[in-house]
Amino acid sequence: MGGHGENILAGVIASDAARLDKALADASGLSRERVKALLDDGRVRIDGKVPVQASAKVAAGSAWSIAIPHVTTATAVAQDIPLVIAFEDEHLVVVDKPAGLVVHPAAGNLDGTLVNALLHHCRGQLSGIGGVARPGIVHRIDKDTSGLLVVAKSDAAHEGLARQFADHSITRAYLAVTGGQPMPPAGTIRGAIARSVHDRKKMALVDARDGKGEGRGKHAVTHYRTLQRLDGAALIECRLETGRTHQVRVHLASIGHPLLGDPVYGRAPSPIRPILARLGFRRQALHAAQLGFIHPITGAPVLFSSPTPVDIGELIVELGGSS
Repeated sequence: MGGHGENILAGVIASDAARLDKALADASGLSRERVKALLDDGRVRIDGKVPVQASAKVAAGSAWSIAIPHVTTATAVAQDIPLVIAFEDEHLVVVDKPAGLVVHPAAGNLDGTLVNALLHHCRGQLSGIGGVARPGIVHRIDKDTSGLLVVAKSDAAHEGLARQFADHSITRAYLAVTGGQPMPPAGTIRGAIARSVHDRKKMALVDARDGKGEGRGKHAVTHYRTLQRLDGAALIECRLETGRTHQVRVHLASIGHPLLGDPVYGRAPSPIRPILARLGFRRQALHAAQLGFIHPITGAPVLFSSPTPVDIGELIVELGGSS
């Protein structure tokens, strides 16, 4: 912080026991969603330290500072990349993302991303809350996860959607194909998720018994149920109560049933590996199949569904199921 290309806001927290994002919004005059975006980018300091969670309590007298990057031309360029649009109006767009498409530019993927495609499709009319690298992006799904995500065209839509993600009122259902068959066939997985201390590219389920778990990780809840028992595998529906990075992948691996094709969180059972190789199936078998929310501008409830993609459908059939 404090380098070139940024303005520094600073002050002292006035009251005790306020949520960090609310206290900073009140003190700085920024919106809570803008504060959260800056928190996520590591641009906030409380008493000289980087805070972990927007929901953390902050004490009166704590010194705060926020480094706000100067407005610059968007680093992402508009690219004519085909998109499957499930819904669009003047406020937002719901995209059915294919596997293999990165959501926003980052090191190693500076173009060819969903953001590049959206800049072309929306002609630059995207919310600026996420900053120049992530215009319009309210939430993400992994590169090799397919399915639905919503993108905001205006700051008002962005803030309204972000509030719903924060209070866990968004409906999100994923289809997943796991190695083995979870027992019981339906249940709830609870466990804090944090970035792995051994591999920064991975997330990990944190054991709260170590005395550090809840402080290091973010509370996460996944509800699952078995839709089909397959040969050495299962088709699972996962409904997310929270939306943490790699949540479904980490939670299912934690109960001994990692996603088929997942190169990070677990290998497929030996009898299934030749099937994956024959199909050329090289991504985690995870699809964001359903997305529902209250339209942030009209107030109308909306619910979108995405059909099972061809590659996951073929995998299900090969494992003795019906797609």
